[in-house]
Amino acid sequence: MNQLNNVISLRFYNERYRSEIERFYLDGEQHQFTALPAEALQVCETDHERYPVMIMDGCTPAGFFVLHEKEGVKQYSKNQDSILLRAYSINTPHQGKGIAKASIKLLPSFIKENFPDKNEIVLAVNHSNHAAQHVYKACGFEDRGNRVMGKKGEQFILYMDL
Repeated sequence: MNQLNNVISLRFYNERYRSEIERFYLDGEQHQFTALPAEALQVCETDHERYPVMIMDGCTPAGFFVLHEKEGVKQYSKNQDSILLRAYSINTPHQGKGIAKASIKLLPSFIKENFPDKNEIVLAVNHSNHAAQHVYKACGFEDRGNRVMGKKGEQFILYMDL
């Protein structure tokens, strides 16, 4: 693991980072595949089965995602002990530094520590989002052939056993 990866951490969202989270942006077509963190936070405020998580590069929020349990997982997995990874993004200025891979590799231990009853992570990734598919698969997610239709077309459902 390179030195940069040693400073990457996952932390539940804290309100003191709201202004930084609201300034996140995604270049090009990336925003069509995921919600911006500020958008995802709004949903989390009313849905108590969603847990916003920041990807920290040292003391700086570099990325964001939501862990969604119970009702959120049902469309993607029959396993009641699954948790859904959604709204995953790395802020554009922090892309290309290995933060995505480092954060996804931290995800299993983060979930085991904070959601000890979970034994699987599931996510949906757009069939056209090849970069995200590559990162998820390189970090241990498996394509078991399940598909759903999403707002932007076919979604591949990927799984990681914990």
